[in-house]
Amino acid sequence: MGKKGCRVSPVMVVFFLGALFFMFGFSGTVAFQQMQAEESMLKTYIVHVNEPGDKVSAEPSKDLEIWYRSFLPASTESMDREQRMVYSYRHVLRGFAARLTEEEVKAMEKKDGFVSATPEKIYQLHTTNTPAFLGLHNRSGFWKGSNYGKGVIIGVLDTGVYPEHPSFNDDGMPPPPAKWKGTCKFNGTLCNNKLIGARSFESLSLNKAPVDDEGHGTHTASTATGNYVKQADLYGIVKGTAAGIAPRAHLAVYKVCGLVGCAGGDILAAFDAAIEDGVDVISLSVGGASSPFYDDPIALGAFAAFKKGIFVSCSAGNSGPAASSVTNEAPWILTVAASTHYRKIVATAILGNKEEFVGESLYQPRNFSSKLLPLVYAGANGDPFCGPGSLETRKVKGKVVLCDRGGGIDRTAKGAEVKRAAGAAMILVNGINDSYSILADPHVLPATHLSYVAGLKIKSYIKSTSKPTATILFKGARIGDKLAPEITSFSSRGPSLATPGILKPDITGPGVSVVAAWPAPLLNVTRSTKAFNMISGTSMSCPHLSGVAALLKSSHPKWSPAAIKSAIMTTALTNNLKNQPILDEKHHPANLFAVGAGHVNPSKASDPGLIYDNGPNDYIPYLCGLGYSDAQVGEIISRKVNCSEESSIPEAELNYPSFSVALGSKKLKFKRIVTNVGKADSYYTVLIYPPKGVEVVVKPSKVHFTKLYEKKSYTVSFTKAASKDSKKGYAQGFLKWVSSTATYSVRSPISVTFE
Repeated sequence: MGKKGCRVSPVMVVFFLGALFFMFGFSGTVAFQQMQAEESMLKTYIVHVNEPGDKVSAEPSKDLEIWYRSFLPASTESMDREQRMVYSYRHVLRGFAARLTEEEVKAMEKKDGFVSATPEKIYQLHTTNTPAFLGLHNRSGFWKGSNYGKGVIIGVLDTGVYPEHPSFNDDGMPPPPAKWKGTCKFNGTLCNNKLIGARSFESLSLNKAPVDDEGHGTHTASTATGNYVKQADLYGIVKGTAAGIAPRAHLAVYKVCGLVGCAGGDILAAFDAAIEDGVDVISLSVGGASSPFYDDPIALGAFAAFKKGIFVSCSAGNSGPAASSVTNEAPWILTVAASTHYRKIVATAILGNKEEFVGESLYQPRNFSSKLLPLVYAGANGDPFCGPGSLETRKVKGKVVLCDRGGGIDRTAKGAEVKRAAGAAMILVNGINDSYSILADPHVLPATHLSYVAGLKIKSYIKSTSKPTATILFKGARIGDKLAPEITSFSSRGPSLATPGILKPDITGPGVSVVAAWPAPLLNVTRSTKAFNMISGTSMSCPHLSGVAALLKSSHPKWSPAAIKSAIMTTALTNNLKNQPILDEKHHPANLFAVGAGHVNPSKASDPGLIYDNGPNDYIPYLCGLGYSDAQVGEIISRKVNCSEESSIPEAELNYPSFSVALGSKKLKFKRIVTNVGKADSYYTVLIYPPKGVEVVVKPSKVHFTKLYEKKSYTVSFTKAASKDSKKGYAQGFLKWVSSTATYSVRSPISVTFE
């Protein structure tokens, strides 16, 4: 009997193929979903490990890479392991950033050499005519004497840069120093002798180029080191030659932030690269909540930079005026508060009862009528903050709308809502926390920003009449605000949570209505080939101080970062242009937790007389004194430490240019060491202005130097006096060493918290 052939009907074929497709399609879908689920469980961790035990290779970086990868899960494929490893750090810490699950981290903890692993944090940018205000004048004085920052490299960690902006042209710029090892990731010739490097480490978006999509990085970079731009123009109001604080310094850009924020692992990688590349100053206008230094990527990166002689300047934060809101608190960082400068862009509100209130607005329309218009308060029957969609056209059309500041709504967004609802203009008024702090914003319609007191009077006027009216007169730029500098409301305040024994912030600089480069023309600007913008924040004050540090580094190339910081702090101004104490947002004298040592005074900082210096090893007793474990101190300084063998010190014992003391019934004594950088043969006498309720004694009260760089020590004792003042909780004062020739006055603020 012959074999029977097996026939498969077309119907069976179709069914079989369909089943096969379903099977593979289903399994593929399941695999994809499983992969997605696994991906969603992955987090980026910052992992600290010990040094590899055997360093025999001639390629130490390769040794580190192999060592780091040995901690990754063994079960992962080689390609997956490549993707899991985000960064291998060389300078900022012994460790790496990797994408891991919680279970994988727990397994990693059992491996020899493991120290710690913490989930990556996301940080935020600190933003919401100054060289002349700082006493820097072209072709004269300290600006000329410092060569405008020539030969110094400033690294800016931010949102990238818009390289085509004329602020980054290299006219008059020499080639970068021979030590420069960085790279430019822009195509073509966008980098030059001004913009010498540009790289992106930003991992939270798809755009991996160092180009600035947001504007913040372009603004901060040009503030620190923008080259001269003639005929700069903003709205036809602010005109002239634009320049950064150190216009002849070189610029290296490291993109770490995007629209989502700034990832801690990216920040560490950028610090690592900047150190390797050879920068002299690092500027970082980014921050987050206060945390211990071993768990703070900015503090870790900044300490690694400090060890290499790199000065680091950071913004204090924009969470003021709340107490203990300051960020970037490490003593090896210069922490910068924000204050006003002497230019205002005036927009005056005029009411129907003829009262006038002077405010500010960057947008100054030339054709806005001075005719009084109906005035309405947005909070009378709805949202006082003028949130999106909150206004009814029938109620506000053709009227001046009064809006309250705050409510989590951007100031210019409030104007956008008024415009959407066909309002004619906006008067923006402060709440009590912001009081007198007003800002010149690029509003989208005629507007002015007024103080809290002005707002109360306008609201009272609205209630007093059935037909309230108002208009706004735009008067352009005015130079000479005698209350400047004034601490602005948003500037974060001390005392520090991470280290109460160190007074923070350190210094204040211009951070309100600062004009600098911008990637694209603003709204209401019909044509502009040189885009500039005016924005506010400690993000803006930080690069001012970075630029000042570059000038000092150019003038004194052998000065340490601590020496530069000391010079900036001990020569700071404490009075405004009226020669009265610097005020805060309520027009009260600003306390030390708002203003730090005072307002930066670059010319004086160049020749401070005495400095408080320290090096990396000086911080080990301080860190042990904070109560950190050996492992935690080791994470910061990148080597093993045994605190039981170190001479642990209280925070206030650190050789710092200021004092922050928690004083109870027990007498406290602290030591300081000053180094002579003024005249070789010089005599100094101490003057003490003790905090109320405190007895302060300095020994010796006189010091004599016979040569440059000679060091002298002194002690300061603090005793609570039998006085009602010691029951107030807080007091402040200062001491200063004055030279016999009165050439030098080296001032250290004193903050005392009574226990």
